Amino acid sequence: MADIYAGLDLGGTKCAAVLAEVEGEGTIRFLARKEVKTQGAWQEIMAPLLAFLKEQGNAIQGCGISCGGPLDSRAGVILNPPNLMSFMNVPIVDYVQSALQCPARLQNDADACALAEWRFGAGRGTQNMISLTFGTGLGAGLILDGKLYVGARNLAGEVGHIRLAPEGPEGYRKRGSFEGFCSGGGIRQLISMRSAESFGTGEDYDAKELAARADAGDPAALAVWEEIGTRFGQGLAILVDILNPEAVVAGSIFSRAHRFLYEPAMCALREEALPESLVGFRLLSAELGDQIGDYAAIAIGISV
Repeated sequence: MADIYAGLDLGGTKCAAVLAEVEGEGTIRFLARKEVKTQGAWQEIMAPLLAFLKEQGNAIQGCGISCGGPLDSRAGVILNPPNLMSFMNVPIVDYVQSALQCPARLQNDADACALAEWRFGAGRGTQNMISLTFGTGLGAGLILDGKLYVGARNLAGEVGHIRLAPEGPEGYRKRGSFEGFCSGGGIRQLISMRSAESFGTGEDYDAKELAARADAGDPAALAVWEEIGTRFGQGLAILVDILNPEAVVAGSIFSRAHRFLYEPAMCALREEALPESLVGFRLLSAELGDQIGDYAAIAIGISV
């Protein structure tokens, strides 16, 4: 028998409420969705979303709330996220539970995406999986022994802070970091650093333009992708040796530039990681695409 779950995906540009029917381990059917712009006081943003969920007339088993940090998931409080300025010290779980009369849970968006890909996407069937965002920044969600692992201070998975080189593009307040080499902002920096010697121009290219140039056969663009892929593999080797996952699921830029990144990443991974740790290991592209925010919020609700 299917159960009904609600989800709230709170983002800097837009916030959404979703309702879904979930049956068994991974069968989901979305029933309704409402989206609003992230404008005004937090109560003004939340009110129409919660009213929409109540209007559907379903008995909701649980509600998941996905939001960028910092937050305190155990206390159910959104602290001071830079992209949600009006959501300052908001006891969001108590607020949602009171409105919907069902259990609710708050989780940061990276961990929520890990739950989504594990339950509904590329990580289905695994017990030990790492989900990497590889978008604007680089963060990880950790599924260990079939459970989401968040650490003592809810900070587990901040892999972008790992240093891969003494110097390099800056990410997560550290030059040469994993995020520096493997994120949208870091890639812009890397292109700029290589442009004078390789591209012959100081123009500001992003990952999308870099992919277009590489597809056209530009050797300089292909070399930058090779460098990014190699650094990605080096970072993965650290995670694989420490956590021994069955799979790493990477989204966003990795999914879109898979053709350039996969082989150099796997080559570096084989050179750096223990061979025993790679037995049965898979490096996968995220499957849920642009709808991952909806899946993520529902996945949190299921785990209440």
